[in-house]
Amino acid sequence: MAEWAVAEWVVAEWVVLIKRMISTVAVSAPGKVLLAGGYLVLDRSYTGLVFGLDARIHVLVQDLATHDGGAPSEVVVRSPQFKDAEWRYECRKAEDDGGIEVAQLKNTSASQSRNKFVETALAYTLTYISAIAHLRIASTSVTILADTDYYSNTGFSGNARTTNEQRFLNFNVPLQEAHKTGLGSSAALVTAFTAALLTHYLSADLLSFNSEGGKARVHNLAQAAHCAAQGKVGSGFDVAAAVYGSCIYRRFSPSILENLAEVGSKGFSTRLKSIIENTHLPQDWDMEIHKSGAILPSGLRLLMCDVDCGSETVGMVKKVLSWRYENAEEAILLWSTLQKGNEDLAEKLRELAQEPRLSSFDLEELSTLFRTIRSLMREMSRKARVPIEPKVQTQLLDACCQISGVVGGVVPGAGGFDAIALLVEDKQEIFEALHTILDTYTVDAENGDGASIGQVRLLGVQQETQGIKMEDPIIYEGWI
Repeated sequence: MAEWAVAEWVVAEWVVLIKRMISTVAVSAPGKVLLAGGYLVLDRSYTGLVFGLDARIHVLVQDLATHDGGAPSEVVVRSPQFKDAEWRYECRKAEDDGGIEVAQLKNTSASQSRNKFVETALAYTLTYISAIAHLRIASTSVTILADTDYYSNTGFSGNARTTNEQRFLNFNVPLQEAHKTGLGSSAALVTAFTAALLTHYLSADLLSFNSEGGKARVHNLAQAAHCAAQGKVGSGFDVAAAVYGSCIYRRFSPSILENLAEVGSKGFSTRLKSIIENTHLPQDWDMEIHKSGAILPSGLRLLMCDVDCGSETVGMVKKVLSWRYENAEEAILLWSTLQKGNEDLAEKLRELAQEPRLSSFDLEELSTLFRTIRSLMREMSRKARVPIEPKVQTQLLDACCQISGVVGGVVPGAGGFDAIALLVEDKQEIFEALHTILDTYTVDAENGDGASIGQVRLLGVQQETQGIKMEDPIIYEGWI
């Protein structure tokens, strides 16, 4: 009888687990690397070559049982890989078409720090849901998980994808103390968070991101929320990569979001709906996203090398744009030359993607293009007095590029001390050679750049063509 009781208990536990998984919506969005087009991508006159990365941010949404049907809706957001990473929000409908306002609740067991990206994405997404579905927002539980390589010092270093057991690690630190590797976690978070909530609350006939129209609305909403959380209208290439994956990207006009105002302001809900659906606007969404433009030839692989430091991107961008404004003629000439180099690199990659195999001459052509782009970025770095490719990063890139089979590399995006990007031949001996150098790599402290890099390690990521996607909740067993 005891054996039967145990068997019944096991079956009951599996039934509970299966029911929980069936009712769970799980969405993930990829990280990014802006391989070419740093700073230029801020201006609609130029483009960026951005690749998605297979390190993903995952968001799971489940119903949250409540006892009082008349009480305000509550949303509980957890990030269980970090210490004390729980945020509880009360959600109320604002007067005068102001949308859904969220207020963080005080709770001794939850984090008392604000999470601007979660809070803003929640308010924007619930406002849009309420505007198009006219439903009462039911209480929900949201779980956020990050693939290992978004953060430094995770104890994993490898040249292959992590196993399922290693995919989600307990980082064992408060979120604010975690060192980011610069793979675009905030954009991936806002995108996955937005898409998961939309999928949870709305029926497929109202919105499905499997359709182009639905994906466009997810993109527009994530861009609006991400910009509001940052406090500025950025280029949006990171959100575009999170939604669509690898692409050639031309930014949207900033004026689209400039007059949205804040959640709770009179008419906010109507304005947001109009912006998301691209209706009745003075300025239509005019970004350009070309999926076919970002492709890697067979036999090449994009790798990222973490330096455990990170950069203050906002300050760097301000200095570069100030230099550009004060030296317009010089800056236009340099940026136009850089744009040509970036376009040449993208075109060469597309051209070689049609070839059955790559010759040594093909690889040398790519190496030359990388060296040209790096030289021009260092020139801008000197002129603007901004460490776009700091000396320590130059030394690291040069050391890696001396390895046979490493085609080229850059400090991607805005540069500085984020992870470097390397394009290499997809061969095991090259990964091993990189590990041999990087496992014992050291640099002189400071070295005149105002910061020193930390432990150097090869991340386990590679390029990813796909953007947002639904996931099977079973892979999160043990975390929800």
